[in-house]
Amino acid sequence: MGEQISREELRAEVESIPWWHTIDLGDGIVTPGKDDSPRKLERLCLPADLKGKTVLDIGAWDGFFSFEAEKRGAARVLAVDSYAWDGSTWGTKRGFELARRVLGSKVEDREMDVLDLSPEVVGTFDVVFFLGVLYHMRHPLLALERISSVTEELLVLETVADLLSLRRPAMAIYPDGALYGDPSNWNGINPAALEAMLREVGFQRIETVQKPDNIVKRVMRALYYRLRPGSPRGPITHISRITIHAYK
Repeated sequence: MGEQISREELRAEVESIPWWHTIDLGDGIVTPGKDDSPRKLERLCLPADLKGKTVLDIGAWDGFFSFEAEKRGAARVLAVDSYAWDGSTWGTKRGFELARRVLGSKVEDREMDVLDLSPEVVGTFDVVFFLGVLYHMRHPLLALERISSVTEELLVLETVADLLSLRRPAMAIYPDGALYGDPSNWNGINPAALEAMLREVGFQRIETVQKPDNIVKRVMRALYYRLRPGSPRGPITHISRITIHAYK
């Protein structure tokens, strides 16, 4: 059981936090996250049984996927973040800390950057989550190299993919907030390049479990954003999301 506080106190604390993840805290209280985390979970195809496994969640933010790994039986879960926890953006660590208390979770945490990961610093993990982070990295291949060094079995990678019509490896760059007006969005790597980069850093088998949307869906999404007042702008018809399971 988690921390025992009144429903009214919990609701007030939840309302004071800018949430990214949508987390069911029990007693009818669900965090108002901008991310539809339960729906995303369906697309990631995470292993149903993580019993006895060690899990590293990179870019954990409010911790939805860290807590999910724990629910699936992981023996140890380490949540790592820096950008979303340091308070320099609209995100903070308060959501993660509150959810951990209320859920009675034993998920560990460490504030550090992706590029600081190494076996000497954090050890190695059976399963690593790297969800919605790669496209923010200015040095994506180096980031994947660091992640590979701490991955024993499986990397679950979810990111933005661009240049989808190209069969050869390619990467788009988004300077000055070119993607959705967000300067933290930096790259869009196409599927061929993602596979090549993952193999380059030591992964042997690459499985795409969530393929990019086809052109019809991408055009429909672009029209939706164009017609919706205040919606972000960007090369929407050229991009989609992709989820890859990479095995050592």
